[in-house]
Amino acid sequence: MKAADLAEQLKTVSTLEALERLESELEPPISKGLQQKIVSKRKKLEKVTEKFKQMSIFEAQLAKEGLLHVAGIDEAGRGPLAGPVVAAAVVLDPEVPIYGLDDSKKLSETVREALYAEIMEKALSVGIGYATSAEIDEINILQATKLAAKRALETMEIDPQALLLDALELENCAVSQLSLVKGDQRSVSIAAASIIAKVTRDHYMKRLALQYPDYGFDAHKGYGTERHYEALRQYGRISEHRDSFLKSFKGGPERSL
Repeated sequence: MKAADLAEQLKTVSTLEALERLESELEPPISKGLQQKIVSKRKKLEKVTEKFKQMSIFEAQLAKEGLLHVAGIDEAGRGPLAGPVVAAAVVLDPEVPIYGLDDSKKLSETVREALYAEIMEKALSVGIGYATSAEIDEINILQATKLAAKRALETMEIDPQALLLDALELENCAVSQLSLVKGDQRSVSIAAASIIAKVTRDHYMKRLALQYPDYGFDAHKGYGTERHYEALRQYGRISEHRDSFLKSFKGGPERSL
């Protein structure tokens, strides 16, 4: 392989094994600049590989107990004024690691979208569940989050043998579960679920923005920004708004949508 080709392929290499294969195919001589790029890439891959290993501790321990199908569960959309809360459940394939998994809030939109596609392709099973704004108003956001999580589990093609959750516990659940504070930063399965939930909800809000362009849902995703409050004052609420989150809000026309 020519140096120019390797330099281009370095941009998309995601594992140490792939990097080693590229190096083995490289034809000498190797310039100092290219050597530096290879060293830099190796350091980055070593870092993400080690992080993946550290974030796989809980899954590895459960595997030792014979629990191979572990579902990480996380949600997106607890805080917004509008839109559903979305939960995801993900069973990763331990034989097919996905590097770069992390709390979805720490990742850029571009990285989240790329990881979303990779998770959907490589995970053993992915489940997604919604709880609507009306359900949130009826049973409160915590219970709606649990409802969305249960619905996510119901859509999975694989029945999980254990659950890892981000600071959440499900009642009347026959499967063993472990609730982890900041779980999306400590478990690859929960991190994967956080990415699936976040991207799924963002896509939902972007579609909602096409239906109701005056509200700017594509920009703020339903959160209480000044633009969102201004739209509420000007146009009023729609059915996607959570009345229980807007009890103290005054102003705007009567709901007409």
